[in-house]
Amino acid sequence: MKLARNKAGLFAAGIGVAALVLAGCTQATTETAPAEEEASSTAAETTEVTAEAPAPFNEGTVKIAIVENSGAGDYFQQFRNGAVQQAEAMGIDFEIYDAQADNAKQATDMETAIGSGVDGIIVRHGNTDTMCPLINQALDAGIPVVIYDIEVTECAPRAVETSQSDFDLAETVLTQMAADMGTGIEVGYVNVFGIAPLDRRHTIWEEFKAENSWTESFFVGEFTNSVATDNAQLVDAGLKANSGVTAIFAPYDEFTKGTVSAIEQNGMEGSVFAYGIDISNADIEVMTAENSPWKATAGTDPNAIGAAVVRTMILHLAGELDMNEYQFPGVLITQDFLVENAITNMDELRAALPELNLSTTMGADWIPAVSF
Repeated sequence: MKLARNKAGLFAAGIGVAALVLAGCTQATTETAPAEEEASSTAAETTEVTAEAPAPFNEGTVKIAIVENSGAGDYFQQFRNGAVQQAEAMGIDFEIYDAQADNAKQATDMETAIGSGVDGIIVRHGNTDTMCPLINQALDAGIPVVIYDIEVTECAPRAVETSQSDFDLAETVLTQMAADMGTGIEVGYVNVFGIAPLDRRHTIWEEFKAENSWTESFFVGEFTNSVATDNAQLVDAGLKANSGVTAIFAPYDEFTKGTVSAIEQNGMEGSVFAYGIDISNADIEVMTAENSPWKATAGTDPNAIGAAVVRTMILHLAGELDMNEYQFPGVLITQDFLVENAITNMDELRAALPELNLSTTMGADWIPAVSF
């Protein structure tokens, strides 16, 4: 299966087909939270600086806001941790607005950030129709904007777009699912529409479903501030009504964890298997549990992604960003790989898969890049 969907700026750091990994999506709350209170405990190392920082970083404290659609879930907390630690390493005043999966609240948060006197705004996830007018409002006010995982190419072309390679992530894990499960099977699907990375992953799902003659027996999904719990109930109902399902694709780790719970509640371990996207400490714990039905995932290190997105803004503010669109690479991670290498957390996964380290991505000799 050959796809030509990668946009200019894809950082493919020599990821081999045999490597197995994940990456994820997230949501946010509407309160402004001090960065140091929200960061997780994952600590970073910092690269040596060999040159003086240019303006505006040599002219006083730079202030950046991140406007999140949601901060719920292990993946998003790790993304935030990476972003916070990179901002702190650069001496940036960093404000976090978490909309807790409320699109209207995220719009209000964006308006607040625009009026707060920040030097730049990072927008992480959100609804395109809701956020595009506000992104353009910020740009019109002279505030640079860096986007993570929102489709704004047509509606806000002046913004800098960053994202995971969602087409590749989906293709990677679905290739594994096809190899494991074969063709002509009954499958379940957990997803929602209207969220850019999930929409991109859905495109690949439709292609694989057709190519492998998979029968989609149920399609459920709900994006809330309790994603895993709420979707476990939906998948539970799907499984009870469709006993012939043998595999479920849930292309977001909170969806996948809910799927695993439903499979286990129905006693279907060993007969129904889950495939997801994203990876985190909590995901590794679920994947490596005895008799876990979660067989494979694909993703990035959310800590590294958060830090790289902040470095993108740093370069943009300094006038040293030479592209308007960037994609960060992911890897495939299988349950077998985790178990065989006795991997129990993200630190051990990073050691086993050094390509997860993005400290040289979006770097400069004057930026103290953090790595995990």
